Amino acid sequence: MFDGLLAGWGLLASACAWPIALGLIATVLIERLAQPRPQAIWRRPWAMNALLVCAWAGLFCFELALFQRPAFAAVLATGLLLLLVLISNSKFHSLREPFIVQDFEYIADAIRHPRLYLPFFGVAKALFCTALFFALLYLGVALEDSVLNSVSYAVYWSAWAGLVLAVCLAVQLLRRAVPAMQFCPTQDQQQFGFFATLFAYYWAEQRHPQLTPPTWPMPQPNQGVLPHLLVVQSESFVDFRRYYPQIRSDILSEYDRFCAESLQYGQLAVPAWGANTVRSEFAFLSGLSPQQLGVHQFNPYRRFARQYSASLAAQLRQQGYRTVCIHPYAASFYHRDALYPQLGFDEFIDISAFAPPPAGMPYVDDLQVAAKIGEVLAQATQPTFIFVITMENHGPLHLEQLAAGDAEQVYHGAAPKDGEELTIYLRHQANANRMLAQLRAQLTALSRPATLCWYGDHVPILPKVYATHGEPSGNTDYFIWQTPREGGETIKPHHHPLAAHQLAGEILRSWR
Repeated sequence: MFDGLLAGWGLLASACAWPIALGLIATVLIERLAQPRPQAIWRRPWAMNALLVCAWAGLFCFELALFQRPAFAAVLATGLLLLLVLISNSKFHSLREPFIVQDFEYIADAIRHPRLYLPFFGVAKALFCTALFFALLYLGVALEDSVLNSVSYAVYWSAWAGLVLAVCLAVQLLRRAVPAMQFCPTQDQQQFGFFATLFAYYWAEQRHPQLTPPTWPMPQPNQGVLPHLLVVQSESFVDFRRYYPQIRSDILSEYDRFCAESLQYGQLAVPAWGANTVRSEFAFLSGLSPQQLGVHQFNPYRRFARQYSASLAAQLRQQGYRTVCIHPYAASFYHRDALYPQLGFDEFIDISAFAPPPAGMPYVDDLQVAAKIGEVLAQATQPTFIFVITMENHGPLHLEQLAAGDAEQVYHGAAPKDGEELTIYLRHQANANRMLAQLRAQLTALSRPATLCWYGDHVPILPKVYATHGEPSGNTDYFIWQTPREGGETIKPHHHPLAAHQLAGEILRSWR
């Protein structure tokens, strides 16, 4: 019996040898297509190259279990890694960051919310990859016989189990040899390779850092009472007038007025570019910097936030505030519905509380959000903290259509070359400006004093505009404003650049 197993294993090994060899060679070449390009394998630590082999071998084992065809399994495993590199390159083109392990969660989100993700990969590319997969599936099954026609089930599954065990043991041993990451995805990928960096980030994410929460300043009464606090995280809000002089200055007239009357304003360094709103969002709510969060900075809501309760909302709730989040999108997105109670919010108002967006607009508009804020404030019987996450200016902007007269309303003279997406962005930004006017009227009509903080979460994705007219720095803009005090002195605004994790502390200090 043992001689039969040995003979069968030898036959199986010979059938798998050339597909494995060619698959590994192809994988090394495929990784060289990744952007930014990893350095050559002979310049990397040996453990990272071994993890590259394990990444391919793990997928090969999975496909082999499904189809029992070594050559077909090798093609599928290599094809899946190629698809991952193509997705990464699309992300790098739009967001200046390669695919990282936290992004696997977005694959499921792309199925549930395709408009937010699929257009950036490309509909044609997605259809081509889908068609190619089914073509390979048909050809692989039709052209290659199952190895179970040549060896017994006992030989096949014992060999398969041995290979899986070897891969798993290798991965566990290599875990100890992985060098420290910088948690700068572009640099880590260049230094260690695309696939090995995925392993390293996954392992790093399993560790929960022991961090000292920020010492929030205690809220102080304004005119004898605690003020309402309204914070608006405005989708993709950036004052692009400093980059593109053809934009009309009055498009943000209300924003300019708020800055002129604010306690302080300026540019805001945010830990996101083009997307990944939760990075800026959690930085504001937690007061923790990207350096403190380490690998958890990329999506703090996956693991870290589930064990973090020292947020601004929790601090204010302890001081007697009612805490409300308003976000005109699905509450389950980024698991906010489960995480926000942990972070100290009493209520989450999501898209179910809003009317459908106006014709031609994909998301709930900013003026609807302003009206909802007014409703919450009108019903408030205690100091209230409202954290707002707007959606109107969320991309993909290239899916929207320009209307007659849009360019004339946002530019001096003719529209800039390749500026269609910028025009659409500015059209939405004009609505954000109208939202600010509405908020001013609501806040100044209250009997309780109020503070308004407004900031952008990241720059918008405008690749054609940036390629033709130059790329912004990545900073957004903010201001902190208080309703005028009766008989109070005129406030001279202070221009002060900040980082997103410093902003909540500045708000609380402004009340002292």
